[in-house]
Amino acid sequence: MKIKTLIKTLLTKVKNNSTATNIIIVGAITILVKFFGFYKEVVIAGEFGLSELLDTFFIALLLPGFINEVFLSAFNSVFIPNYIAEEKTNKNIAAFQSTSFVVTIITSLVFMGIAFLFTDVFLELFFSGHSSGYYELIILQFHYLLPCILIWGLTSLISGLLNIYGEFTYSSLYPIITSIVMIVCVIFYREELGKSVLAVGMLVGSILQLIFLGGIALQKQILKFAVPDFKSSNAILMFKQVPAKVSSGFLTGLIPVTDQYFAAQLIVGSIAALNYGMKIPAFFTTIFIIALGNVLLPYFSKLTIENPEKSFKTLFMLNKWIFIVIMSIMVIACVFSNDIIAFLFERDSFTANDTAIVSKIQIIYLIGVPFIICGNLFVKFLTSINKNAFMAYVSLGSMLLNIILDFILMNWVGLIGIALCTTIIQILKIFVFYNYTNKQKRLLTVSTHS
Repeated sequence: MKIKTLIKTLLTKVKNNSTATNIIIVGAITILVKFFGFYKEVVIAGEFGLSELLDTFFIALLLPGFINEVFLSAFNSVFIPNYIAEEKTNKNIAAFQSTSFVVTIITSLVFMGIAFLFTDVFLELFFSGHSSGYYELIILQFHYLLPCILIWGLTSLISGLLNIYGEFTYSSLYPIITSIVMIVCVIFYREELGKSVLAVGMLVGSILQLIFLGGIALQKQILKFAVPDFKSSNAILMFKQVPAKVSSGFLTGLIPVTDQYFAAQLIVGSIAALNYGMKIPAFFTTIFIIALGNVLLPYFSKLTIENPEKSFKTLFMLNKWIFIVIMSIMVIACVFSNDIIAFLFERDSFTANDTAIVSKIQIIYLIGVPFIICGNLFVKFLTSINKNAFMAYVSLGSMLLNIILDFILMNWVGLIGIALCTTIIQILKIFVFYNYTNKQKRLLTVSTHS
């Protein structure tokens, strides 16, 4: 009875807490979106296998995808807290929105130009030695994917606006559109679209995503336009934060690249083993990071303005409970790690010996999951108070330490050492974030009482 009462009490508290409810809703929608994304990969794999078309599609997607992940997403992250600050102070929201849209459009167009001009050099440097038909196939698909840079930038901005105004359902659901469109294109229009089927599917899906979010934002009367104000104090602060946020994202993105570089120095199959060992931990981290990040960045951005002391208290409390819950789940996952890998992958050429190796790697990554998720909470909080420069320094230190530890641990315990390096860095990062955030809290306390 006590357990039943406890569960009932917890459910009541969650129901009465809008933030917790939003996190659960976003988490559930993210799982649905990931399911469709996984099904899309299954359909594509079944239709194309390990083909030249699929290889060239991924290569054509590299530059647009990198620009979106590192540069456009960074702008969206710094946009949210400064938009909320503008809303709380000057109320000049229409001008701030217009400024943000103008900057997004100009930035996207500049990067489209850079990607267009740099593609030939990029292919010669990193993918030399292929036939002319291979490169023609990349260029053909790249031309369809290039406009996606602008579309993704605008979509990300409108998605951020929807998050600010609590419309988390729509801002979490929209990626499902591209998955559905690509599935439809591959199944029903493969012959008509020919070699551009995947690129066209992604372009059409991206356009429909933008129309969907734009329509919702207009219906909810969220979009407001006026003459852009580039001299607004919050706009200036936002522009100053972008280079640090971009640097942080870029340096963090280099860590898995470094891991793969060192793994390539070992026996054949080492990179694949790392990727297989990372799939389940990455699934957990993606779900939690999206669910928590989409809701908590605007939440913290508002709370740090309205009640700074409460924002710090809430952050530390959330981190404590989230760490306990997720670590408990990961311990259970570690116990059944071998069974999980065997169930998912052990068939045909994937042997029991492969399962044993990948299972050990997965356990190491699973241990790091709570630290990654809680570290991301600190990142969202520090972003909400515009401490992006500090995070850029942390990312630089992490990348350099990753190179050193990869080299040392790889020579000591082989492939396991590379996975161990990643988890060690995540553990160290959360302590750095904790100490720095605690310092910010003490500074706030001193300034409040002085």
